[in-house]
Amino acid sequence: MTERAKIRVAVNGYGVIGKRVADAVSRQPDMLLAGVADVTTDWRIRVAAEKGYRVFGSTGDAVLAMRKVGISDVAELPSLLAMADIVVDCTPKKVAADNIAAYQAAGLKFIVQGGEKHAVTGHSFVAESSYATALGRACTRVVSCNTTSIVRTLGALKAAGLLGPARGTLLRRATDPWESHEGGIMNTLVPEASIPSHQGPDAQSVDPTLDVVTMAIKVPETLAHVHYWTVRLARQCDRDDVLDAFHSSDRIALIRGGEGQVAINTVKEWMLDVGRPHGDLYEVYYAYMVDNQAIVIPETIDAIRAISATEAEASKSIATTNRVLGIGSLRGHAASSPPA
Repeated sequence: MTERAKIRVAVNGYGVIGKRVADAVSRQPDMLLAGVADVTTDWRIRVAAEKGYRVFGSTGDAVLAMRKVGISDVAELPSLLAMADIVVDCTPKKVAADNIAAYQAAGLKFIVQGGEKHAVTGHSFVAESSYATALGRACTRVVSCNTTSIVRTLGALKAAGLLGPARGTLLRRATDPWESHEGGIMNTLVPEASIPSHQGPDAQSVDPTLDVVTMAIKVPETLAHVHYWTVRLARQCDRDDVLDAFHSSDRIALIRGGEGQVAINTVKEWMLDVGRPHGDLYEVYYAYMVDNQAIVIPETIDAIRAISATEAEASKSIATTNRVLGIGSLRGHAASSPPA
């Protein structure tokens, strides 16, 4: 594919999600990273420049600050938008809604992340469930890490004709690892007061047919979330039927505790050992670990193809993304085969 034919992607916000989206975009055969924008001038944006990514300031003040710290070849966000076909907004929660007017004025399609409300785009995205309805849209919202995991796993059971009412308890990590020095709960558990927690209704924004209720508790750790589910199965089945349903998705990893994968820290160590960027676990580890820094990255890549309408079939986009990011490769390791 020629450079001109590739989807030119701008990433606004170069934090936990943004840097991973930028890395993933740069590896896709049909995409070109136009550049990344942020307001920070610390080590994160300097790493982007060292990687050879074109760096832009999200505001005029950010441009001046970046130039002061030695990032000389930097322009403001509108210059980046003029070079792009689509923008992925990875800015902090509630910021993206204020950026939409600029994207629309530039005539760009855009993707926001799960910190924004469904109403911001009118469409919520998980590749295996809502790719077709995203085709050609002006915008979509990649749902949060926890919601992505819910739709993937319940969707697999639904596709196998097994899914009845589902009730989940979510143990939510307190903060991201890189900023755990700044805050986060310690020596306590914090139940969320509302039932359902927002993830259940959010999953229904992707698939309204799901009979799902969630409850959430914040816990004093930073590596990942853990979910426990009670699912009433829709028909008589055995253990292998359930495992086969989960095995039908490359984005669910079945891991054997008997091989030493007994906790979320051992899974993260495994991801580092097998060479995953940042030690990222893109799949859902069942029962079940959610890497909230990583799980939405492949969904974002597929969302780019969907709203750009460059690939009409979800299965083909998912296959390309999986191949480039190494998703599904865990099945070749002893810890995940045979499933148990």
